[in-house]
Formats: sequence, C-alpha cells, structure tokens
Amino acid sequence: MGKLSSVFSGIAAVLILVASTAIYIVDEREQAILFQLGEVIDVKTEPGLYFKLPIAQNVRYFDRRILTMDTEEPERFITSEKKNVLVDLFVKWRIVDVKQYYISVRGDETLAKTRLSQTVNSSMRDEFGNRTVHDVVSGERDRIMEIMRQKANVDAQKIGVEVVDVRLKRVDLPQEVSESVYRRMEAERKRVANELRSTGAAEAEKIRADADRQREVILAEAYREAQKIMGEGDGQAAAIYASAFEKNSEFYTFYRSMEAYKQSFKNKTDMLVLEPNSEFFRYLNSTNTKAK
Repeated sequence: MGKLSSVFSGIAAVLILVASTAIYIVDEREQAILFQLGEVIDVKTEPGLYFKLPIAQNVRYFDRRILTMDTEEPERFITSEKKNVLVDLFVKWRIVDVKQYYISVRGDETLAKTRLSQTVNSSMRDEFGNRTVHDVVSGERDRIMEIMRQKANVDAQKIGVEVVDVRLKRVDLPQEVSESVYRRMEAERKRVANELRSTGAAEAEKIRADADRQREVILAEAYREAQKIMGEGDGQAAAIYASAFEKNSEFYTFYRSMEAYKQSFKNKTDMLVLEPNSEFFRYLNSTNTKAK
C-alpha cells in the first residue's frame, strides 16, 4: 500500500510539473511570442493567463513600455557654416509589432538601438548640414527634433518599432570653435555697446541744447515781461507823482527832500561835503515851513 501511495505521489508531482510548464502569464508590462520548434506560432499582446504545449513550445517575453536610447558620448556634426557642433541626445521608443521586431533584429534590444542610432544620426547630419549654429542651438531646435522623429519613425516601423520622441539634451561647440565664437560675440557686443553710447551721447547733447534754447527763450520772455511791468509801473508812478505835484507842489518838494535825506544818511559812515546854506538843507534849516 505504501508503494502504491508513493507511485501516486510521483504521478501527481509529474502532472503538477507538466501543468506548470503548460501555463504562462503575460502581465500588462509585457508582450510575448509563442514558439514551436523555433517557429513563431502566436503573439500575445494582452495581459492574461495562457496555455502552451510543454517541451514542444516555449515563450519569449518583450517589454511593451517606452524605452530610452541615450547616447554615451556627444556626436559631432557639421552645420551649413562648416562649424562642428557636439550633440547629446536621447530617443524614446517602444515595440509596436513584436513579431516584426523579432524577425528584423531577432528581438535583440542592442541591435534595435544600433539601428535607431544609425537612422537618427543620418537624419541629424542632413538637418544640421542645412542649418546654422544659431538654428540648431535655439532658432529651429524644436523643428529639427520633430523632423528627426518623423524620419527615424519611418525606418523604425520596418523593424516593428515606433519612435515616440527625439530630444536634443545639449548642443555645444568644440573648444576651439567656442573660443572664436565667443571672441566674435564679444566684439559684436562691444560694437553694439559703442553704438548705443554714441546714440545716447548724441541724444543727451540734443536734449541739453533744446533745454538751453528753452531756458534762453524763457529768460528772454521773462525779461521782456519784467521790463514791460517795470515800464508800466514807472509810468503809473510818474503819473501819480505828477498828479501829486500838480495838487501841492510844496508838499511834493518836501516829500522828495525827506526821501533824499533818508537815502543820504542811511549809514553812519556816509559823508556829504556841502555848504550850510545849500538848497539841500532847505527843510532842515527852516523851522517854520508851512505846507501850501
């Protein structure tokens, strides 16, 4: 009875082993190819539990996520100006036709990356060769990346791959080119700065000249207006004096004499050399003067 139990246990173990080799699982991150004696007989692109013939059939899995191909070293390209530039880039790609991918590159990711790298480099040489350094650095950078993606994708579809994106991480000039470009940029900036300074100096001189002209005009107008007011005032004063003189000439003479005394004896150090009976002292010497 014990021997029979051992036999059943052995048979059960074999059956479990066979059943385990007859089942395979494809998760959402994968896609699979089912082979029979080395030939592709089925492709599984949806996640799930699947069955196969033990021993006679085998499964190979492939990543269905977006993959990245990154350049290890910057590549050197030549622009339309015959200037060398160093370009560092990366490519985003994924397998869209796993059967074609296996047939074309034997499902080898390294071979696929080599094929993509050759395609991208070829299209990049064409695009950079038709553009200047300024275009590839900033002017048409986005357009270049989109054109390269489209061209690379056309060739990538032949191996069952889709190019999702191509990005230029960095575009640098070689050291010897950078120095000459920097010197030229510096000279250009200095030229622009000198032009701006000259323009500013000319504008400043123009503004100063205009301000001086306006100042002279304002002063002349103010002087003319002042002279006009002074003339009108002197005229009015003369008229008042004349009117007062006509009404009482003796009082007018007395008032003018008082004003003359005030101005003559304003300072203690002032000195007058006159005869005592001079007309200037007429009102000082007279104590009985009466207004008429």
